[in-house]
Amino acid sequence: MDYDQVRGVDPAVADALAGERERQENTLAMIASENHVSEAVMQAQSSELTNKYAEGYPGERYYAGCERADEVEELAVERAKELWGADHVNVQPHAGTQANMAVYLAMLDPGDKILSLELEHGGHLSHGHPANFTGQTYEVEQYEVDPETGYIDYEGLYDRAERFDPDIVVSGYSAYPREVDFERVQAAAEAADAYHLADIAHITGLVAAGVHTSPVGVADFVTGSTHKTIRAGRGGIIMCDEEYADDIDASVFPGAQGGPLMHNVAGKAVGFEEALSPGFEEYARRVVDNAEALGSRLQSHGFSLVSGGTDTHLVLIDLRESHPDTSGTVAEEALEEVGIVLNKNTVPGETRSPFNPSGIRAGTPALTTRGFDEAACERVADVIYRVVDNPDDEAIKAEAASEVEALCAEFPLYDREGRITDVE
Repeated sequence: MDYDQVRGVDPAVADALAGERERQENTLAMIASENHVSEAVMQAQSSELTNKYAEGYPGERYYAGCERADEVEELAVERAKELWGADHVNVQPHAGTQANMAVYLAMLDPGDKILSLELEHGGHLSHGHPANFTGQTYEVEQYEVDPETGYIDYEGLYDRAERFDPDIVVSGYSAYPREVDFERVQAAAEAADAYHLADIAHITGLVAAGVHTSPVGVADFVTGSTHKTIRAGRGGIIMCDEEYADDIDASVFPGAQGGPLMHNVAGKAVGFEEALSPGFEEYARRVVDNAEALGSRLQSHGFSLVSGGTDTHLVLIDLRESHPDTSGTVAEEALEEVGIVLNKNTVPGETRSPFNPSGIRAGTPALTTRGFDEAACERVADVIYRVVDNPDDEAIKAEAASEVEALCAEFPLYDREGRITDVE
């Protein structure tokens, strides 16, 4: 893509866009919440629907001229229902956080109680962090993972729910590498007479493909992101039983948002259609297999993984045992220098600042989209080891950069026709 139209109007932005495409082609995206969408999804998101206001819902819009917008949104909703088996779906949230906000607004009053996982144990800001609107609007207590195993302490969650008496219990996490037992969380919520919100932002694609257990039909509400492992248009989604449909829809619009981003809804519809294809289940399985291979290889180099491994698309590396003098920030910056883009991350029992934490988080969705197999992910693990072990050694980093360059050439992001390698 040459961005000729943009360049004719704004060369500076055209240069930035071309540079971003080059960056993505020539680096390895290992931030667990990132992926590469197809040209079909990108084309939908840059379509004429960006011009259309469509406040309201199909058949009940506040503006005229919404016939095509209605068609697109209905397609996105029906495909989502098929993918996840949900009774009711709202595809209008601009992001996963806005999806969570809509559930809270629909079901809670200010000052009500939320029980969620501690952020440094793998939770998310929108689950109750004091810097987020949730922590400022609601009373929040948090449960933890077992410090010995790194797995969610379900018994502790149950006990905390009995003592705290929450109005809603939140499951689903941003840095938890193990499969979630949604039934056990549901039991804790029921014992406290609370709602259960399952936030599957990271694992939407894994759930859709059946390689992770589904909370749909278990939890009262399921929210998610639509641009991570599901590889569709950027945004959020809410799923629930019909009994909550009206409250949820009203909470999204007019409660939390104005008009939907219809071009993004179009991207969701196209991405959901791709996920309904026979090859998507194999893609999701390879995401998990690649994460397991990455994690096992890192362990062979002496790295400590939170919970000892992974069942999902990510590994969480605790550097305190293997590299006590190297922070997650130092590791992140050294790896970015050689072309591996992942993120620093807090770990359970964190002893550093969250701005300079003790861990790094690495995911495989985007690598898998490029066609990486388990052997290639093991090669990536070898590079990560060498760089983290020697973050100040320029010669080693130069060798690592050459290996990353070779991997990018071997597994190109785009084919000769400029299409994303794995999606078409």
